[in-house]
Amino acid sequence: MTKYAHRKALVVGETTDIALAIAKRLVEGGASVLLTARTDAERGRAIAELGSAARVATPSAVVTALSAAGAAALTGATTREGDGAPGFTRGGVDLLFADAIPTARPLLPYVADGGAIVLTAPTPCPDAVRTFAAELAAHGIRVNAVAPGCIEAPGSGAVPLPPLGRLGAAEEVARAALFLATEATFTTGARLPVDGGLGRPCPGHRGPGTTRPP
Repeated sequence: MTKYAHRKALVVGETTDIALAIAKRLVEGGASVLLTARTDAERGRAIAELGSAARVATPSAVVTALSAAGAAALTGATTREGDGAPGFTRGGVDLLFADAIPTARPLLPYVADGGAIVLTAPTPCPDAVRTFAAELAAHGIRVNAVAPGCIEAPGSGAVPLPPLGRLGAAEEVARAALFLATEATFTTGARLPVDGGLGRPCPGHRGPGTTRPP
């Protein structure tokens, strides 16, 4: 499967399960991926699930890794294991997935004109998304957001179910984020809820387990 072949993607921020699900689909599609993970356990899990097709770095090391890769590209040098992100150069990132605008902003110099940014935090402000999108429109960079809610996570405990009557999966958020990044090519400034209808309850909804009227 080469749906994302020749594309370079950064997946950064704190939404760990969602970020990993996005990275996995990108790797499966042939993309080059740099993913951030905060703890040793998270990095170990990401490396185990993604294999050698992706690089995993701490959030604080992302810019250093990108800078090392860019310098190597300019000089013809080879980056050592852990030093850089091969193939990632300034202005060479096609897709950026970030949990929030403050996370994405320092990485803007690495995003190619015509690229795409998708914000993945649960509550991106719609006005902020639109403003950020307007700021980057002149460069042909699209900015959209997913707004996940009621997503199943290990150790989350019992939570009220949304109108669809079940919890969502990180994989479902990943599919929505990748749609905005790669398929919705004439869409920018949008915020897509991925919450089973929680943010916009169905008219007449009475909760899970109720039956529809005849």
